[in-house]
Amino acid sequence: MECEICGKIVPENNPIRAKIEGSVMVVCKDCSKLGTIQKAPPQPKFRQKPKGKQGKTTKRTNYSRRDEPSEELIEDFNIEIRKARESKNWSREDLGKKINERVSVITRIETRKMTPDTKLTKKLEKALNITLLEKTGNVDLNEFINTSTGERTLGSIMKIKRK
Repeated sequence: MECEICGKIVPENNPIRAKIEGSVMVVCKDCSKLGTIQKAPPQPKFRQKPKGKQGKTTKRTNYSRRDEPSEELIEDFNIEIRKARESKNWSREDLGKKINERVSVITRIETRKMTPDTKLTKKLEKALNITLLEKTGNVDLNEFINTSTGERTLGSIMKIKRK
């Protein structure tokens, strides 16, 4: 078994599960420091049959490549928004009135305590005449092959920001 971030070997009998950025992953001891270590879920002693209707089916949604977002919010969106607002000599209240949002929302976005959704981002782009969404293209994963094991891992593709 390999670490899902760096690709190092993880012991199969006692893998470390860590919650990193909201995802629970099997990681090595070094990478477990990037998140919080999760306890192994208890194994159920018996399987309980569902009450009521037998054979209930749940609707599954199949996602395709076309469903993936083609635009992504730029990394320093908060700085760009503040600079554009200040260049127009607008206060946060003025910007809030222009895009019909509360001042607290503008403040939280500019202090990066909140990430705007696509709808709000488009309103900010239009009001401030700036570009906050950048096009994302398909990534060739073959250029991110881990040199030690020859396999792709999450850590070989993404940049890890240390706090």
